[in-house]
Amino acid sequence: MSSNRQDFDNPWKVILEVYFDKCLAFFFPEIHAEIDWSRGYECLNTELQQIDRTSELGKRWADKLAKVWRKEGSEAFVIIHAEVQGQPETVFGARMYTYYYRLGDKFKAPIVSVAILSDERPSWRPNGFETGLWGCEMSFRFPMVKLLDYEQRWEELEASQNVFATVVMAHLKAQATRGQPSERKVWKWSLTRRLYERGYKREEIINLYRFIDWVMQLPEELELEFQTELEQWEQEGRMPYLSTIERMARQAGREEGREEGERALILRQLARRFGAMSVQRQIRIEALALPQLEELGEVLLDFQSGEELDRWLDECGV
Repeated sequence: MSSNRQDFDNPWKVILEVYFDKCLAFFFPEIHAEIDWSRGYECLNTELQQIDRTSELGKRWADKLAKVWRKEGSEAFVIIHAEVQGQPETVFGARMYTYYYRLGDKFKAPIVSVAILSDERPSWRPNGFETGLWGCEMSFRFPMVKLLDYEQRWEELEASQNVFATVVMAHLKAQATRGQPSERKVWKWSLTRRLYERGYKREEIINLYRFIDWVMQLPEELELEFQTELEQWEQEGRMPYLSTIERMARQAGREEGREEGERALILRQLARRFGAMSVQRQIRIEALALPQLEELGEVLLDFQSGEELDRWLDECGV
């Protein structure tokens, strides 16, 4: 088992990206109610990466930046910081403020920062940042939720149809069963069955199963037992396409690996053709999805200058 999969950061990043609106509906319903979701939303992770690269903000978590529209018609920007490390961070509030004022300066628009704290220390609850000297003072506050609090709201989680109820349940049980593999297997099995019992759509089942599988890893022997039980349950006709989840999850993993390989190859080719690339161009290429990377691989030899590459990236919206 590779150690990097123990980091909860990656699965949180994926689930926040796919279900941004449902995340706000679950954790911050008052904010969700003020947004005109019929107009959609736009993820601005490239802009967030630019701020990260140009400032000393400390370790990055599963941060997401999205542009949304308020119901009264104006635009607003929402940044979600999901603190996914098991230990608190003393500078968290200051970092939240740094994001806030730098994004406000960049976009010249309202910024809303919210925090999801997934650590295991009940008393750590940062919700602001203050500083002052000689009568010059500044106070910053942001909405915050603590995942540990949902341990006392388990019945509410079980009754919820929002996908983030399952996310929170898996996260909490992954924490609670650390060092207890047999107990973790029981909960992994229960949460996997729940995906069907709640009537989630096919895509939701696949995404949520990948999250559960990532955070609730088992020793090899127990994992084999778990897979055997899944297959038996499927054969009994109780789950019409759970084996498909396995195949889809593996396929998604291969797609991610292929995307990273394609990106690395293109970066090398561009470096040979135009010399060392600027950080800005690298950020834009990192934001490309696999189909765009494949298209870029086909046309990059046609570019006569870095400026032509920039125009092509402009057309891709990155």
